[in-house]
Amino acid sequence: MDRVREFHRLHQSGCFVIPNPWDVGSARLLARLGFKALATTSSGFAWSQGLPDNGVSLAAALAHFQAIAASVEVPVNGDFEGGFAVEPDRVSGHVALAAATGIAGLSIEDSTGDPDAPLFDFTLAVERVRAASRAIADGGTSVLLTGRSEGFIVGRPDLKETIRRLVAYADAGAECVYAPGLRALDDIAEVVRAVSPRPVNALVGGDFATVSQLAAIGIRRISVGGALARAAWTGFLRAATEIAERGTFSALGGAVPFAEIDGAFRARD
Repeated sequence: MDRVREFHRLHQSGCFVIPNPWDVGSARLLARLGFKALATTSSGFAWSQGLPDNGVSLAAALAHFQAIAASVEVPVNGDFEGGFAVEPDRVSGHVALAAATGIAGLSIEDSTGDPDAPLFDFTLAVERVRAASRAIADGGTSVLLTGRSEGFIVGRPDLKETIRRLVAYADAGAECVYAPGLRALDDIAEVVRAVSPRPVNALVGGDFATVSQLAAIGIRRISVGGALARAAWTGFLRAATEIAERGTFSALGGAVPFAEIDGAFRARD
């Protein structure tokens, strides 16, 4: 509960970065770097299991939340995808399970996985967020709920519709809102104004903005999604491809020394 309270406090003012580990080791190193909170990444975790994004089971996701939350002392937000269900009642039940894993927050998104109809119908999407909020209230955990609208990453980049959904999710009980895929600062600022005073999470997976720029337009929380995992896989694939195709090992020469990584895991906070 202390971490839940701290997570709520972080959303009250200022701007903080909430990077996304994909396993216990990356979570512990990020916490040691001084980040005030962490967030799981569905893609990063799935890749670590040899699966595509959204390819893990509910049981695996819950176990992952529990492992990450138990491995660090800072608050952890759980990327709960679409709640592993369509119907609001089932979303509610699954959210209750997730809220009991030790996480301080979780998100529910409105993407369907169907390329022909990539977003849930507006009314159903709102009811799913309301069901998630109700489950958290009934469970008494006070876990912070984030409502996500995925239009800009599933082929429906409509700012007006995205804002309509985010406002509705906030009204349905989401305490933070999030529209991954927005990259224009003007668009992000418009979202911030539309849902104020609800805090907004911005996703940064490249170099289109800085922390100070996002803070200046009112963003409260910045996550990186699967970008840190992609950066790690980039180094791995470059080195492994060089070995496989050229029989040389030059990419390994730029790796962080063994003693530095091993020492970080031997250290005690």
